[in-house]
Amino acid sequence: MAVMQSRDNRTFEAGGDLSAGQFKFVSLAADGQVDITASAGGNAIGVLLNNPAAAGRAATVCVSGSVMITCAGAITAGDQLQSDAAGDALLAATGDVVLGYAREDGVDGQIIEMEFITGGNVAA
Repeated sequence: MAVMQSRDNRTFEAGGDLSAGQFKFVSLAADGQVDITASAGGNAIGVLLNNPAAAGRAATVCVSGSVMITCAGAITAGDQLQSDAAGDALLAATGDVVLGYAREDGVDGQIIEMEFITGGNVAA
């Protein structure tokens, strides 16, 4: 059962319509706004908690702690997670940025609990 606890949240401006982005990884753009992470294996500033429907609206982002995330494939509790090109979580590959650890099993499209790592690290 996915839950959120002991998390640190920040508010940013949405870079566009993020109404379909709840529980996906987001990245901080050069303009200071957040967008859905569009780089598989890349870094993310956090996980989007709400669903702002237009650019400039408030986007609540979990930047550390236990948070819910949407799976992009089969995940097992304890797996290192990375972002895919749509902002969903998948098993981290060697050399990609690990954004957190799965706290429960999940399958494609399921929302699970993960422990987000501020700043990430590179999978070995």
